[in-house]
Amino acid sequence: MPVTFVGSAMTNDGSETRARSGAMFDKDYTLRLAQAHEESGWDRLLIAYRSNWPDPAQVAAYLAANTDRMEFLVAHRPNVSYPTFAATTFATFDHVTDGRLTLHFISGAFDDDQQREGDYLTKDERYARTREYMQIIKKAWTSHEPFDYEGQYYRFTDFVSDVFPAQQPRPALSFGGSSAAAYAVGGAEADIYGLWAESLAGTAEQIKSIRAAARAAGRTDTPRLHVAFRPIIAATEELAWDKAHRVVDRIHARKQGLSKSADVASYRLRRLAEKGERYDRALWTGTVAATGGGGPVAALVGTPETVAAALLDYIDLGVEIIAAHGYDYAEDAVEFGREVIPIVREEVAKRDAQRQTGPAAETRASAVASGSPAVGG
Repeated sequence: MPVTFVGSAMTNDGSETRARSGAMFDKDYTLRLAQAHEESGWDRLLIAYRSNWPDPAQVAAYLAANTDRMEFLVAHRPNVSYPTFAATTFATFDHVTDGRLTLHFISGAFDDDQQREGDYLTKDERYARTREYMQIIKKAWTSHEPFDYEGQYYRFTDFVSDVFPAQQPRPALSFGGSSAAAYAVGGAEADIYGLWAESLAGTAEQIKSIRAAARAAGRTDTPRLHVAFRPIIAATEELAWDKAHRVVDRIHARKQGLSKSADVASYRLRRLAEKGERYDRALWTGTVAATGGGGPVAALVGTPETVAAALLDYIDLGVEIIAAHGYDYAEDAVEFGREVIPIVREEVAKRDAQRQTGPAAETRASAVASGSPAVGG
């Protein structure tokens, strides 16, 4: 089972720990960061969305023209365009990038940011709209005959596209969320389901809910699982923890302007931080407490070997896609790519080879799910 590594295509050098040095869209920095990821062994870059940020699709097209193999996880909000228009737009984009698109749907965690674009639906209504949107996109990308659609949010007649994606039958659709409404939508429609890193037990609980939602929707398969981390690594454990505490000090120094999301994923992270700082092999909630949990902010702290082993614990749960970014974006991307990704890839390849040559013991994932203290070391 190959593992995909996803970095973040930041458009400037500002983070929770430092003010940006230039414009919101620093073209030169954005390209240098993407190329650093490609040269360091990453597979895909997430281009995130917010109402006042650079357009993700145009950023991805720019990066695709200046990289050789990097794939792109392009965030898209259903409120910003009609789904038939989006279907042809992203089919065109898939051709422009030679089949390097994965489309990630953002239903919207922040009411205020949705309302800046004129979207006043409730959170559950936004999820329901996203489900219709995903259904339409999939059919528009694969149907060569005209079709009609009538739902709660979209209605049209006799649509058929004359442009289809380069990837066949279509690019993958990605989705995320940690509420019952989110599980229902992603379990039914998504090819990839994104989660923010929690403890192994919490992640296993969410995976169980996603798979149950897929079964309830009548699927015979389940979405591939994508989990996002904030790694903090150094040559020794002591140095890694010193670095982690310096990160939190820098976050506190810039805490004005950080927002606390009311969504379920953020709430789960805050609850985790309230219960304790350290979980399993290397998970640390110090960064959650410092930021309020408004994003994938739980950290993995340790040496490259420790962090790689922790990622393998999540892979044992069924996670196939690892997303990660640090706080000094370019430096951390190169360090993680050089020091951690090869360890994980080598171990996954070794396990795959063992499965091909004989029965493998499948005990670690079940032990994690049952809360066995023997897992995680």
